[in-house]
Amino acid sequence: MTKVLGIDIGGTKIRMGIIDANGEIFYDEQVPTAFPLYAYLEQQVLRLLALHPEVAAIGIGTHGFVDPKEGRVIYATDILPGWSGTAVKQQLEKATGKRVELENDANCVALAESKFGAAKGLDRVVCLTLGTGLGGGVLWDGQLLSGGRHGGAGELGHMLLYPGGVLCPCGRKGCGEQYVSGTAIRRRIKEAGLNVTPQELFGNAATDPACMQVVEGFTADLAFIVSSLQAAFDMDMMIIGGGVSESAEFWWELFLQKLEPQLLNPLAVEIAQFENDAGILGAALLVLKEN
Repeated sequence: MTKVLGIDIGGTKIRMGIIDANGEIFYDEQVPTAFPLYAYLEQQVLRLLALHPEVAAIGIGTHGFVDPKEGRVIYATDILPGWSGTAVKQQLEKATGKRVELENDANCVALAESKFGAAKGLDRVVCLTLGTGLGGGVLWDGQLLSGGRHGGAGELGHMLLYPGGVLCPCGRKGCGEQYVSGTAIRRRIKEAGLNVTPQELFGNAATDPACMQVVEGFTADLAFIVSSLQAAFDMDMMIIGGGVSESAEFWWELFLQKLEPQLLNPLAVEIAQFENDAGILGAALLVLKEN
């Protein structure tokens, strides 16, 4: 059975896994992200291919705006300095002799969840990843909605939630990621004058009114975003993933309560099944489709 290399590039770490069409992970390795990023990535990939020559192709998920047709990073924030403009596909195919495909990391999560996870078998799925920022992936009739003239299709975290609101790294004010991401929750905590971690915030909300007020704001804003996405896509399922979803046991029911009156129609909303593995599984699927 064909085996491919799935790579998930983040601001602090790069995860690499050798995976087959059934989603079985045969090898899994994590290295710290280092710069200049492309030269480091090529070095790591060549090292791994020397150990595993059976790898047929390479799929990569990365932070930033991506042109998947050209396999090029159009724009990445300072999380990955120097990454903007990198022709990853062209350079890495030349270096390895293998087929390479590149996508936005949240799109890879959507692929993994629709193929192997919570949305298995569904063709129209929207995925939100609540991490450092707010990522989004849209699967429409089984195909990713991605790319676009500026690589920004499906950048759901940059839909305006509060025009004129909190400044976003994209340069505009009021983007959704400034209200429901991990970064946003830490800001909300600071503005409330609380001395707690995000995990403590959610755990204390049941007994601490000040913590509950912050959680109320977060869940209400997340409900607004999901209801707007339903109006745009009328999807079969909404998937919520990312690091913030790991604490969902504390806020999920409150979120669903706030979401229900906002929906146009009934909507299945699920927590992502693959937290740690979604990135490399989805990246692998970029090249497993045609191998």
